[in-house]
Amino acid sequence: MVRVLAVADEVVDSLTFGVGIDGRPDLILGAGDLPFDYLEVLSTLCDAPCVFVPGNHDRDLSGYRNGRAGWLRAGLPSDDPGPRGAINADGRTVEVAGLRISGLGGCRRYNSGPNQYTDTQQRLRSWRLHCGRPTPDILLTHSPARGVGDGDDRPHRGFECYHGLVRSLRPTLMVHGHVHPFGTHPSDKMIGDDTISMNVVGYCQFDIDPGTREFQIVRRRHGA
Repeated sequence: MVRVLAVADEVVDSLTFGVGIDGRPDLILGAGDLPFDYLEVLSTLCDAPCVFVPGNHDRDLSGYRNGRAGWLRAGLPSDDPGPRGAINADGRTVEVAGLRISGLGGCRRYNSGPNQYTDTQQRLRSWRLHCGRPTPDILLTHSPARGVGDGDDRPHRGFECYHGLVRSLRPTLMVHGHVHPFGTHPSDKMIGDDTISMNVVGYCQFDIDPGTREFQIVRRRHGA
């Protein structure tokens, strides 16, 4: 089993002191809209790699490339744009801590801010993500799918194209943020034939066995 601590959208201060974390996670997942230094603290505290996707309140991370000479943007040297040492999985599939993770950040476009996409744009990004890719263990997104734990207002309405993406990728878990619980306890929901969609605003710690579709929730908190 791989031990995962997934976080999104709301900072839970106690986690930065290790309070509320069961054992030592093997991996930190960030589903967007968190201060980058928060992810850095969790990764350092747990001595675990961090994989994240950006949310609509995060800075624009497009155009950066990490090569042998370090970070570049438009061919010029740059600082690490995201959480230091973390892996941005937006629009790609990565393998970390024994898990295969496909990522899509951002939400539905509602203003001129970064990391927002129209249905057409996100559908194209989804197609690129699943094209020829093996089945991931986790699909990590910021926004949920339409009708699966999303909201009715424009910014929080989920993407329809995620249904097709899940049917194609068949991940064990779809881990997302973006929709704040505001004192409620949103339940995990089935999407597709065999994928569980999980809102991790606040945090959720779970164990997952790569390739077997087995997982177990260890501890969670809905919101800060």
